[in-house]
Amino acid sequence: MTDFPALTLETPAEHPFAQFVRILGKGKRGARDLTREEAREAMGMVLDDKVEDTQLGAFLMLLRHKEESAEEMAGFTEALRERLQAPALTVDLDWPTYAGKKRHLPWYLLAAKCLAQNGVRIFMHGGGAHTAGRLYTEQLLGELHIPLCRTWQQVGSALDNGGLAFMPLMDWAPQLQKMIDLRNTMGLRSPIHSLARILNPLGARCGLQSIFHPGYQAVHRDASGLLGDTAIVVKGDGGEIEINPDADSHLYGTTGGQSWDEEWPQLSSQRHVKPATLDVEHLKAVWRGDVVDSYPQMALISTMALALRGLGQSREQAFATAEQYWAARDKSI
Repeated sequence: MTDFPALTLETPAEHPFAQFVRILGKGKRGARDLTREEAREAMGMVLDDKVEDTQLGAFLMLLRHKEESAEEMAGFTEALRERLQAPALTVDLDWPTYAGKKRHLPWYLLAAKCLAQNGVRIFMHGGGAHTAGRLYTEQLLGELHIPLCRTWQQVGSALDNGGLAFMPLMDWAPQLQKMIDLRNTMGLRSPIHSLARILNPLGARCGLQSIFHPGYQAVHRDASGLLGDTAIVVKGDGGEIEINPDADSHLYGTTGGQSWDEEWPQLSSQRHVKPATLDVEHLKAVWRGDVVDSYPQMALISTMALALRGLGQSREQAFATAEQYWAARDKSI
């Protein structure tokens, strides 16, 4: 005799998270953006491990297909900040680094080192290597003597001693790192790649953000504005916070809830030829002053100027200060 499964005679209760998947996936006419409060609640459930894996995958891909709104990003960020147990540390710049570089060396790392030598306190964070053929911040921390911090206490010590600290996302928001790592399972980046740039977990005076895909810059600026943060969003080289001297740069800023825009013209009269390989020794040689190379000189000076612009200096003053900092840097490495 065959044992058949029992018939379902009572309607099962709907999972509490199902409503958020339904909001996003109810067809072309029925679907809509999440409100800020809905986004906060939904991300809260994700962070509290109250969501099934199938729901999480559907939720992330529906958001990815729709494209995140500023209200959604602000709500997601609020959910994380409510749960983040970070100490009160004084930070000038929040510097997310999640993209990796493939066309040029990461000159932004030298910009950050130089700023830190001059009293600017910088918190960097990243999500590890996720795409082949790219060079990531995490791979260069030892080479450039940038402190790798695994606890908030270590971050505080690094900031006090040298002004620069890097902490992996996995150590302070492991649930978000898990979602970023789904990229190779899903075949697409999730909205968490964008969200990580907005988080500003230590409440820095200014959050720098690089968003490569057109149209997303204003959304990020608006999300930071809703959160009351000071931020500058740019289309950085390769998706990292680094000004490309061979192209015009548009700064999407927000201060005190007010949006502002600024155009920075390209610095180079002609486009540079990209290097055949990304040689880390060249990065160090430029820092030591052993070689003169116009592209990195322009890239790192303008990236420092971007950071100083975010801290309140005018464009002209920021470039002048950046030049002074670079000329007087401690070249040992």
